[in-house]
Amino acid sequence: MNRTEGCPDTIAVGLLRSLIEIPSPSYGEARLAEHLVGVLRELGFTAHVDKAGNAVGVIDRGPGPTVMLLGHMDTVPEQIPVRAEQNRLYGRGAVDAKGPLATMVCAAATAHDYHGRIVVVGAVEEETPLSRGAVLVRDTHEQPDALIIGEPSGWDNVVLGYKGKLDLAYRVSCPATHPSSPAPKAAELAAEAWSVLLDLLGRDAIRSSFDAPWPCLVSIRGDLVEAEAELSIRTPPGFDDEALIEGLRRRLPDGELHLINTIAACRVDRPDPVVRALAAGIRSQQGRPSYKVKTGTSDMNTLAVRWNIPMATYGPGDSRLDHADDEHILLTDYLRGIEVLRHALTELAGDLPGRVRRRHLTLASGTTRTES
Repeated sequence: MNRTEGCPDTIAVGLLRSLIEIPSPSYGEARLAEHLVGVLRELGFTAHVDKAGNAVGVIDRGPGPTVMLLGHMDTVPEQIPVRAEQNRLYGRGAVDAKGPLATMVCAAATAHDYHGRIVVVGAVEEETPLSRGAVLVRDTHEQPDALIIGEPSGWDNVVLGYKGKLDLAYRVSCPATHPSSPAPKAAELAAEAWSVLLDLLGRDAIRSSFDAPWPCLVSIRGDLVEAEAELSIRTPPGFDDEALIEGLRRRLPDGELHLINTIAACRVDRPDPVVRALAAGIRSQQGRPSYKVKTGTSDMNTLAVRWNIPMATYGPGDSRLDHADDEHILLTDYLRGIEVLRHALTELAGDLPGRVRRRHLTLASGTTRTES
């Protein structure tokens, strides 16, 4: 593979397979990062591994805006034998999210009509609570003019936003007592935390929409003396984390409520320049773009905390196969995704200069799906 070849189909599929064949569970991405840096250099990028372990490549095509394409290298731990079968490539990360990351590499390498700077990042630890790779990019890298996050949206879909997340732990200690005693038991008090949470959010919260909180009882464990309940709430834009925490503390005075992690929701609307460019790219491949909002989180949440720039999420692959035992990507969709993203980059090169840089925070009218 060299910079003059770009990414024809055989090269693009070979690149994706090479990424999938290197195991890269969270905290174990170093080997893949070095491989990806080598690939980027062969394709004409200036590339390195940064302090967090992210693989970073830059290609400069003269004066113009800077667009960052950020996908993640890490996967959940369980590996799947890599194999190609009937237009499908199986393997851990094929969908989440080495497929979208390889799409970004190939699109950036072949976007010769794009005038400006493209930064491709393979981030570490997205599958962990703290997203250390994206945090370092957000806090230390130069802010680009636009951002595309690589996650499986489906080749003809654009993700406009993600719910936020609030992770809590409620820990209770009680004096030792006989099970027949009427005194409160630690396990009983920990179990009560779930009931109180539902009361505060409303009993219909477990069937909520994107614009309402969505609670989950992650775990409960313990005995008569020591117990803990882990609670996670997927939060909509504008949700008041502090008010909920204070309400829980008032209703749960017998234990200690600990904040484990919090991240705000993010959402853009269809007039966002990145969304428009991706939609144009989908149409260029005879697709009809549709739009999603998701109840999970991604590195888009992490970066949107500080970067007030146009952004959206895009990548080929069916997100229902994330972490699945038969995780796979359709190779035709992967190759379409490269063309979509390459076209979108060209659109952005013409749209970003001179624009008014502001966040589009309200969803436009029209059909938008919500996905887990």
